[in-house]
Amino acid sequence: METVVSGIRSTGNLHLGNYYGAIQNFVKMQHEYNCYFFIADLHSLTTHPTPADLHGNVKQVLVEYLAAGIDPERATIYVQSDVPEIAELYLYLNMNAYLGELERSTSFKDKVRGNPDNVNAGLLTYPVLMAADIIIHKATKVPVGKDQEQHLEMARTFANRFNRLYNKEFFPEPFAFNFSDNLVKIPGLDGKGKMGKSEGEGNAVYLSDSPEVIRKKVMRAVTDAGPTADNQEKPVEIQNLFDIIKVVSTPDTYTHFDDLYNTCQIRYGDLKKQLAEDIIIATAPIRERINDIANDAPYLRQVARHGAIKARESASKTIKEVREIIGFRSF
Repeated sequence: METVVSGIRSTGNLHLGNYYGAIQNFVKMQHEYNCYFFIADLHSLTTHPTPADLHGNVKQVLVEYLAAGIDPERATIYVQSDVPEIAELYLYLNMNAYLGELERSTSFKDKVRGNPDNVNAGLLTYPVLMAADIIIHKATKVPVGKDQEQHLEMARTFANRFNRLYNKEFFPEPFAFNFSDNLVKIPGLDGKGKMGKSEGEGNAVYLSDSPEVIRKKVMRAVTDAGPTADNQEKPVEIQNLFDIIKVVSTPDTYTHFDDLYNTCQIRYGDLKKQLAEDIIIATAPIRERINDIANDAPYLRQVARHGAIKARESASKTIKEVREIIGFRSF
């Protein structure tokens, strides 16, 4: 069975875009692949070196992924910092990662431009840590977005370089992997693009949002003055709302409001009210599971420990072999 590895950001609540995109794919993958899903708390320090509540953030992400359907009996879900072998492999890979190639990383250059006062070594070597995350389990498949494809290419470079330097075909090449050809993309409520925490507070609906919060967010969604001619093309901000309706509402609901729009009879207030209620219904089971799991401390400890044990079993085997290949020996 092929191995899949994917990282999970350790900051921020999960939103509809996460759930209907990556998470639903993860839930399907865990039945067909040997999956390792890790909460990337070490990575978070590259941009937030002094987090206010690192443990609380990690706990919230773990709770929400479990509530969304990740099964710790089928997949290995663990906290990155609970597996010290990752940091050890990161060190070894750094010895053969070159300054020039790291400085050419697009994401590094973007981070430098965006926050020039926090250009730390961890930010520079972020692709090396990502490579260690992947090849520590000898993964061949990595679900990544467009923004991570260069990092994955660098992971292949580091894996192949290790093999070449030590004259041993040890690490397999990891490649980008989309489990489904029909990935659902949820747009934001601000009319600017995809849903995401980094886009601003009014952009995303989180899985843990209360019904009251969901109603307020949706009612504030960006709209225009309304159509002025039958069957005219919807502007981006309106199409965004219809795209969300297509995911969370019934086909009849979508058709109803689409017909109203095409005949210039639509009232955006009515559309938003219906959309808010449909989102509330769609997220209710997850929200209830979030509350239940968050209050079950023994279960969370069990999941975290079980995940760490399984991840370390794989990682320690790799590190043992890596140390032998490099030439470390005990006297």
